Amino acid sequence: MRGQDSKDNTNELNIIEYIKDNPGSHLRRIKIDLGLSMGTIQYYLRKLEKEEKITSSRNGLHKCFFVTGIFGDNEKDIIKYFNQETPRKIILYIMQQGQPTQTDIALELRVTSPTISWNLNRLTSSKIITEIRDGRYKRYSLNPNIDPLVLTKLLKSYYPSLWNKWSDKLAEIYLSLSYNAENKEKN
Repeated sequence: MRGQDSKDNTNELNIIEYIKDNPGSHLRRIKIDLGLSMGTIQYYLRKLEKEEKITSSRNGLHKCFFVTGIFGDNEKDIIKYFNQETPRKIILYIMQQGQPTQTDIALELRVTSPTISWNLNRLTSSKIITEIRDGRYKRYSLNPNIDPLVLTKLLKSYYPSLWNKWSDKLAEIYLSLSYNAENKEKN
């Protein structure tokens, strides 16, 4: 019996550590990366959630998991979208360009307009980005309530390969956003 308790404790600790290192992971990703059976993962996720050691949040069909007390709701939403390639690219492109149109985004990412539209609607409804009417065009920008430093912190901490690629660009973007925010306050 003692061996089973030790194995249970090891599985539980491995799952918590995995979720801590990979926030916003969903069931199948955890299962594949840890190499445990689906039933084992489901059991421990339910147990850990019941014990309030982890929390979960829906993102479409996926239930994403987070260690309790580390992230606010807004950060969880950002992480959920950073875990998906197209929304992540959209957010980063908007950060880089300021206020692109849907067409600008579709051309840059080489993704169809309906796919971009669907993702923009999800990001807008999650209040990560905002839609701005500009005549007959809709432009998109990062929600002014989201601190660009939060985005950069999340990128640096949980997406190091992206951080390395984007760090120079993000420094320029942050300076630009800070300058725009200062000018907005003066007006």
